[in-house]
Amino acid sequence: MPTGPLTIRMHERDNVAIVANDGGLPAGTVFPDGLTLVERVPQGHKVALVDIGEGEAVRRYDVVIGRALRAIPRGSWVHERLLEMPEARSLEGLPVATVPPPVLPPLEGYTFEGYRNADGSVGSRNILAITTTVQCVAGVVGFAVQRIKQELLPRFPNVDDVVSLEHTYGCGVAIDAPDAIVPIRTLRNITLNPNFGNEVMVVSLGCEKLQPERLLPPGSLAIVDERNVADVGATEEATFDVVCLQDEAHVGFMSMIDSIMATAEEHLERLNARRRETVPASALVVGVQCGGSDAFSGVTANPAVGFCSDLLVRAGATVMFSEVTEVRDGIAQLTSRATTPEVAEAMIREMAWYDAYLGRGRVDRSANTTPGNKKGGLSNIVEKAMGSIVKSGSAPISGVLSPGEKLRDRGIERGLVYAATPASDFICGTLQVAAGVNLHVFTTGRGTPYGLAEVPVIKVATRSDLARRWHDLMDINAGRIADGEASIEEVGWELFRFMLEVASGRKKTWAEHWKLHNALVLFNPAPVT
Repeated sequence: MPTGPLTIRMHERDNVAIVANDGGLPAGTVFPDGLTLVERVPQGHKVALVDIGEGEAVRRYDVVIGRALRAIPRGSWVHERLLEMPEARSLEGLPVATVPPPVLPPLEGYTFEGYRNADGSVGSRNILAITTTVQCVAGVVGFAVQRIKQELLPRFPNVDDVVSLEHTYGCGVAIDAPDAIVPIRTLRNITLNPNFGNEVMVVSLGCEKLQPERLLPPGSLAIVDERNVADVGATEEATFDVVCLQDEAHVGFMSMIDSIMATAEEHLERLNARRRETVPASALVVGVQCGGSDAFSGVTANPAVGFCSDLLVRAGATVMFSEVTEVRDGIAQLTSRATTPEVAEAMIREMAWYDAYLGRGRVDRSANTTPGNKKGGLSNIVEKAMGSIVKSGSAPISGVLSPGEKLRDRGIERGLVYAATPASDFICGTLQVAAGVNLHVFTTGRGTPYGLAEVPVIKVATRSDLARRWHDLMDINAGRIADGEASIEEVGWELFRFMLEVASGRKKTWAEHWKLHNALVLFNPAPVT
């Protein structure tokens, strides 16, 4: 821990720095370079390093995060009420695939113990997922899942869990609207997540708009055993079981429960026969996300995740970063890192779509920042975006997914991928599960008990104070970087090795330990009728 007053400056051209000391620093504090605070500055908040005149740019990350609404003397607290936020960067004239790819030598010899699937994907867990076509059946399926866990699951020790893919979609919606494809393909692709072993079980009510055959039409479950591609019949059509609660065969509530349990038992039998196998680290598909962000997010946790992202790409794995509004102000950084002009254009297209989506609601990207973000030192979405983007590391961006798409929809097998999603923690997590992640990394500065039942969630704290207070909720403490106790590289390697242990089932995350699971929330930009 720092024993004297300490600030962190992100770039030599920055005219502000953040206060790193726990609890902040009082007025009159003198720094080694002679800077004296003229007022108290909370931890993570910015202090003016020079006199900043009215209308002058305030720079952090060597980016203009705002312009001073009045003169800000040297040593003053620089907060959101003193800044006018810049306009969003135009989507015209952006640099396209202009940054030469960095030299990232291959990282070989790293493996984990995973579950191979017939479609070539690999699971980090062996879970029976029960898909629901409509919210109406959620209570029945929830009741059945509890019975399955109590009465059936103990007989199948190789199955990690049984989860209900509950959501709030399926009926009362404009299901033929153009944007209705987003929630439908999201739920379809969640059903096919690698952690579910290609075992598809659906519970339907019967009268809903999202009928099972619309959710999972012919061809959507085609599987290919890539280990036997030379065999005749290697490509096949998987089947799925449907329990329809309105079927005349069901007489009474317990008849429904018995039917769900009997169908589940068949799937549990097959899942239980699976065993972990040694697979290369290239089989990892890792989603990275941040929530409850603060000014340390872009200093400690996100840079460490970015370094780890580069390690994963070097190992041949897939890394997925997201959150449109939290990268929108850095779009020029992203398009310049695209591997091809087509990838850059896809990113621009997703940003334009989301700008229009927000515009229909008469808001813009500024609606993103929360009271907690601001309390943690983030003045606006521009500053937040600069800290968010660094989760992606330095690798070239090789692919783009629209909301609800999975990697194989776009033929993406490896590398760094941008998955366009809202920034909402649970909606972003839901869409990343649909995209095919088998592991999830979540950084936080303010703290959140966020977790997913479908994939393990590794939580990374931005500050040591948070890691100490939430010692049994945070898996990795990146705050040691700000404390001077560890480097970005050291924490990045720690996270990489921890991922392999978690993916192998040798370690559980705290969210898994406490069974802290957020609900799936489908992104539905279409009307509700």
